[in-house]
Amino acid sequence: MNETILVIDDEPKIVKQARDYLEKGGFRVVTAADGKMALVVARHERPDLIVLDLNLPGLDGLDVCRALRRESDVPIIMLTARVEETDRLIGLELGADDYITKPFSPRELVARVRAVLRRVRGGVHRPGLIRVGDLEIDLHGHRATRAGEPIRLTRTEFNLLATLAQHPGQTFTRAQLLDRLHGVAYEGFDRSIDAHIKNLRRKLESDPAEPHYVLTVYGVGYKFTDEV
Repeated sequence: MNETILVIDDEPKIVKQARDYLEKGGFRVVTAADGKMALVVARHERPDLIVLDLNLPGLDGLDVCRALRRESDVPIIMLTARVEETDRLIGLELGADDYITKPFSPRELVARVRAVLRRVRGGVHRPGLIRVGDLEIDLHGHRATRAGEPIRLTRTEFNLLATLAQHPGQTFTRAQLLDRLHGVAYEGFDRSIDAHIKNLRRKLESDPAEPHYVLTVYGVGYKFTDEV
């Protein structure tokens, strides 16, 4: 049976786009247009993953996420048109697994859905835990292990790894990574990211010269791959 994706959004055009592309990708899709109906559908359908808009009428997306997490560890990808980073951070802290900012590419949505589902299939799902092959990243505990052995990362290295791993396949420029590290002690220039990535690969990769997890996108920046 195809995996079921619940798409929750009050904009019919977005729901249709998401449904069309996800169904072409081989998924079964069910939908809801508001927070209360979303909980009803989630409880009845028991979807394999939920795509959740934050800006819902009535019961908003953060309240829906909070309610879902009291009942289930179903993977959640948030959709948000909000520019405030606070909303995204609250959603992630509540247990959402990823987020996409509107407007978005439907192809990107399908890719993110597949990426999150691959992570879940890799082991027992727990919010804040990313497993790829023998690599495990505990976002809440600020720990990383490989084949059960702890990887001793600096705070900056861990935050870089966490930023990239939460968005597999997404390319970050050096400037974007510097922005994500705001508040962390580091030398504030683009090329300092290269030094941190080099140190991260030395500790993370079997062969730092031929990295498997943290890849260079030449002329742009870096990305994380969760292909095992």
